[in-house]
Amino acid sequence: MSLQGKHIVVGISGGIAAYKIPELIRSLVKAGAEVRVTTTKNALQFVTELTLQTVSGCRVYSDVFAAINEHATEHISLPVWADAMIVAPATANVLGKIACGIADDALTTTVCSCAARKPIVIAPAMNDKMWENPATQQAIATLRTWEKVTVIEPAEGELACGTSGKGRMPEIEELQEALEYALTPKTLRGKRVLITAGGTQEKIDPVRFISNFSTGKMGFALAQACARRGADVTLVCANSTATLCNPMGAIRRIDALSAQQMYEYCMTEWPQTDIAILCAAVADFRPEETAAQKIKKEAGQQDYSMHLVTTPDIARALGESKQAHQQLIGFALETQDEKKNALQKLERKHLNAIVLNSLQDAGAGFGTDTNRVTIFFADGHSIECPLQSKAAIAEKIVDSLT
Repeated sequence: MSLQGKHIVVGISGGIAAYKIPELIRSLVKAGAEVRVTTTKNALQFVTELTLQTVSGCRVYSDVFAAINEHATEHISLPVWADAMIVAPATANVLGKIACGIADDALTTTVCSCAARKPIVIAPAMNDKMWENPATQQAIATLRTWEKVTVIEPAEGELACGTSGKGRMPEIEELQEALEYALTPKTLRGKRVLITAGGTQEKIDPVRFISNFSTGKMGFALAQACARRGADVTLVCANSTATLCNPMGAIRRIDALSAQQMYEYCMTEWPQTDIAILCAAVADFRPEETAAQKIKKEAGQQDYSMHLVTTPDIARALGESKQAHQQLIGFALETQDEKKNALQKLERKHLNAIVLNSLQDAGAGFGTDTNRVTIFFADGHSIECPLQSKAAIAEKIVDSLT
């Protein structure tokens, strides 16, 4: 789900985290969204109206009765215009008001008009003692029962008062991901999805290993795309430098550095899985023996050899045990005879589909933020996906499965 062309209302209440919201607005605008801002009067003690107007490009709705309002009933017109709304930070005071249907300022009247019609993301932020208040917890519990409302858990860490605890507003990228989650149709709700990502490491000795250049970016993008659609995602992750954005907690991450570890986790998860997408770059070979101590080069030594043995074939093992209701999607990164090798792998490993990309294509493959792929299906048809972001490619792949 892209935010391109989406209408987003950003609601700000009076917490110290309000100073971060101009950066959220800038990020949303950069993603192609149109943004309107509504605030409580206390919010303007932390961030100025001029700043918010500058980054959004629009007037700020902060006073129900202000003469400068574009409409006499701004709290009605904004929800009509909006595709979604986010309240960040949401203070304990505002949470209590929203949960009880109190609408006595620009922000809460807008939420009141929006709550039954448009998706709303609420990002609580406050001191940990206020977060633990039974009234706050009751308000949160109430809001989580509302169909259109998505509540993000606050983060743990250093708080404005100088202590540490739970109450920090999530980071900007998590707020944006939560908006995308709220806007995405839940076409995979009730489905269990297994995804592998990253490059496995096969140990030679305590300090060396055999691996590859995979960063895990494509697999992580697939995990987020499935989570946005409501799936229960298990991400079995080998070595990765990618960042996983998981504000809704819908992605369960399992770390598996070696091919053997990844095989064991996948075999355990597979019987309960509806869809598996095997995106990890799994080593085909590993050292037969792992040295207990660091292997040292002796004086005058000219060469060194080791015996390699094959690793478990995860895709084939899952394919051979696949049930009629299960879908299995593989990846093929090739350097020659790309289509031929991919189609052979599709058939040999009993896959429903295989995603082919080539190191011959500029901007595709390991370490990039973009990719170019072709999706081949067992029934003979295929889909070409031109060079674009890995996030967009992930959406196309998931689209093809639902």
